[in-house]
Amino acid sequence: MIWLSKKIEFPPHETATDDGILALGGDLSVERLTFAYKNGIFPWFNEGEPIVWYSPWERMVLFPEELRISKSMKQLMRKNQFVITENKAFEEVIFNCKHTDRKDQLGTWITDDMEQAYINLHKRDIAKSIEVWFEDELVGGLYGIDLQNGVFCGESMFSKMSNTSKLAFIHLIQNCGYKLIDCQVYNEHLASLGAREIERKEFLSILQKNTNNN
Repeated sequence: MIWLSKKIEFPPHETATDDGILALGGDLSVERLTFAYKNGIFPWFNEGEPIVWYSPWERMVLFPEELRISKSMKQLMRKNQFVITENKAFEEVIFNCKHTDRKDQLGTWITDDMEQAYINLHKRDIAKSIEVWFEDELVGGLYGIDLQNGVFCGESMFSKMSNTSKLAFIHLIQNCGYKLIDCQVYNEHLASLGAREIERKEFLSILQKNTNNN
């Protein structure tokens, strides 16, 4: 396993393990994180562990034209009982994502250092949030990385009321002009909305093509 140095670089994607682990160590600086995401790499680790960088063999993505909205979600959206905003409460969103209990998950991968790292990215207009409000209370949302090339890398979402994270996700797809949403790894919740796995080489090709066209 390769340990990263202070130099901002990563080993070839083909050297990743079967679990998608590409490298260990390094830091969570704005520069390294930006470089990683633009090259299809993301960090994912627990408190007390070294930073683990991933490049999975299969990538969960959603193409906007493949979005599936259930009848019940369409009914909920027509009620217009929620207000949806962008980048109005980024720190509140990531705080809620960090402290949301998730099925079959012990603790959270959003460590204190990770939380601060994404706040730093947001201050540089690289990380973005979608908020869902009900009677002036934040009840759902998501955050992720805007690569500014038509690709959004989703990081985490939360709901305090049923389906509010889905509302945020649907808003992101329908209103923000992205060509591809990177969902990273398989998730039943996102699969129900139309996300699917593609091979890593296809994902990297899309990243490269969009970067060259911007």
